[in-house]
Amino acid sequence: MHDLKFIRDNPKDFDKAMETRGMGPMSAGILAMDEARRSAQTRLQELLARRNEASKAVGMKKKAGEDADDLIAEVAELKSTIAALEAEERQAAEDLTGILESLPNIPAADVPVGPDEDANVEIRKWGEPKAFSFEPKQHFDIGEENGLMDFETAARLSGARFVVLKGPLARLERALANFMLDRHTLQNGYTEIVPPVLVRDEAMYGTGQLPKFAEDLFRTEEGFWLIPTAEVPLTNLASDRIAEEADLPLRFTAWTPCFRSEAGAAGRDTRGMIRQHQFSKVEMVSITHPDKSEEELERMTGCAEGILQALDLPYRVLALCTGDMGFGARKTYDLEVWLPGQGRYREISSCSNCWDFQARRMKGRFRTPGEKGTKFVHTLNGSGLAVGRTLIAVLENYQNEDGSVTVPEALRPYMGGIDRIEVESVA
Repeated sequence: MHDLKFIRDNPKDFDKAMETRGMGPMSAGILAMDEARRSAQTRLQELLARRNEASKAVGMKKKAGEDADDLIAEVAELKSTIAALEAEERQAAEDLTGILESLPNIPAADVPVGPDEDANVEIRKWGEPKAFSFEPKQHFDIGEENGLMDFETAARLSGARFVVLKGPLARLERALANFMLDRHTLQNGYTEIVPPVLVRDEAMYGTGQLPKFAEDLFRTEEGFWLIPTAEVPLTNLASDRIAEEADLPLRFTAWTPCFRSEAGAAGRDTRGMIRQHQFSKVEMVSITHPDKSEEELERMTGCAEGILQALDLPYRVLALCTGDMGFGARKTYDLEVWLPGQGRYREISSCSNCWDFQARRMKGRFRTPGEKGTKFVHTLNGSGLAVGRTLIAVLENYQNEDGSVTVPEALRPYMGGIDRIEVESVA
């Protein structure tokens, strides 16, 4: 949600920001709606004051035995006018809120300007892609040939874009999640949370999924939404709350299943585990002081990078351009891991600073000692990492010519000391 005062004070800057997001000028329409709402409020206050004044006069005249019919008629007319004006003011407020909640966040000044992913800027690379003495396979070939990745059974159970993992691969996914959680809680200062994966409308609205992206979500018949990411419940831990400044930052992490309809992904990544309706992810969320959010974004991105480095997986960091950033983001770094089976980098984490955009929607604030009132917190979120995609990266980067997969050293304690997933381990 946008700060209306900022739009009033900086209409040209606001329009320029929306233009970089692929939208036309918006400020004139917003300010006209704001003026209509404020005019209705002013007129309403005037009429309420007059009604109160006339009502008192009626009482005084009756007490004095004087005729009060004219005043009584005026009060009745005012009552009708006030009811109509209240409805007008409510509608104006709803219209204004509707437009404000439909607009994406304002990009930070250093975000690259561009219409799509082609304008993203590579910031750095880490690690060198491995040179294989054989033609590296894609993850689904490795998994299916070993009998540990079953898309056919998953399709029979649930349809397309699902998978059944078996034996060592099921254990490998669990090992990855536990490794990530241990890193984030023991080394990176995050508090582990086990949140609900079914949430109400208000939670989805607070982080910006509703109302704009309802088609990308799954909803139960009882009206709950299945979370597309643990960002939703973790960020909403600060909703309708006033934190103490001394308690900031609040840092949370969670490993959850995530559910996405992939409504806009028809025909893309139809084979394998890259883009599924159900997947698991370890999420990081930070609730910070406004002065610290830019620093926190760098820190959060570093935490995600640390996982890839510990697994010795080559990756690159991209600064997303204005046209490729998410709806609620002010600035985003994407981490893309090298997949030798595809011969390209693919996204494995996205770390975003949302500034006060989500906090305004969910009324997340903090209090500074000695100061009147409260201020909105800043919220950040990042994948630390997408577990399924990390499994893909391990399979492709650690594959061997005989079909086996070497277990990264960092994961061996989580795999019972196993250092290799052998072909003969097929279930």
